[in-house]
Amino acid sequence: MTDSQSALVYLNGELVPYERATVHVMTPAMKYGAAVYEGIRAYWNAEQEQLYVFRLEEHERRLQNSMKAMRMDREYALEELCAAVLETLRANDFRQDLHIRQSVFVDGSGPIGARGPVAMVVVPVRKGRFNALEGLKLCVSSWTRISDRSMPPRIKCIANYHNGRLAQLQAEADGYDVPLLLDEKGKVTEAPTATFFLVRNGVPVTCPLTSSVLESITRDTLIQLFREEHNVEVEVREIDRTELYLADEAFICGSGAEVAAVASIDRHPIGDGSIGPLTKAIQETYLNVVRGTNPAYPEWRTPIY
Repeated sequence: MTDSQSALVYLNGELVPYERATVHVMTPAMKYGAAVYEGIRAYWNAEQEQLYVFRLEEHERRLQNSMKAMRMDREYALEELCAAVLETLRANDFRQDLHIRQSVFVDGSGPIGARGPVAMVVVPVRKGRFNALEGLKLCVSSWTRISDRSMPPRIKCIANYHNGRLAQLQAEADGYDVPLLLDEKGKVTEAPTATFFLVRNGVPVTCPLTSSVLESITRDTLIQLFREEHNVEVEVREIDRTELYLADEAFICGSGAEVAAVASIDRHPIGDGSIGPLTKAIQETYLNVVRGTNPAYPEWRTPIY
């Protein structure tokens, strides 16, 4: 076990040591990608001596939707899903920022096939800030984003992420940090694990949920924070590729990425290549809210202790 790992992992109703949190290599989750998951963040507030899980119920409702779309045999109640996360965090007595991976997968204990009984695992990992202070170098990928006609991009099915992984590997081989994928019409969708925003003429823009993107909780959070904390309305519409190069600012966001500025796309500088004023403002607002430094939106933070 490394310092980044938890001592105890929740596995199908039990808290077990990290090394014992294993599944068989022949599970449908391994063979077919028959698994769904959530990536959830928790933030330590040293002044309050409190650990806050950010928008836990919203994450668990999305996990329920993912299970429903995947026709998984068991339905977990919202309270059961939340309790698994809370129990695991309290058992480990964490006092630092975390990323929590909660997965539900077909465990192979039933009849052979892609369906059958499911199991759940919760693995907290110690994780600090996403390190993108200088701005990310993005590219437009040659890989096309999956569509709802083939696989459901709006849910967090593990198999979906093969699409983004191929794009990410290509981007890194070509000297970029993160790729952006276009849909079958050539419109902008998202990065492999993050929602994309650009700013034009002082207006933040992001594509609609019908653009082959994840139903992102961070996206929803930022739209509300822009409106209520900065008096700025986000424009939700399709985005053309050429608009990327004309943007004044751009950033990606997600539970893992938080709010990360984009410095260039396809080697076109975005603005002057540094973090823009709206990006910096929403980044600061978001981080203050998730940690509880800003006391607003208490319904979004679940205290652990």
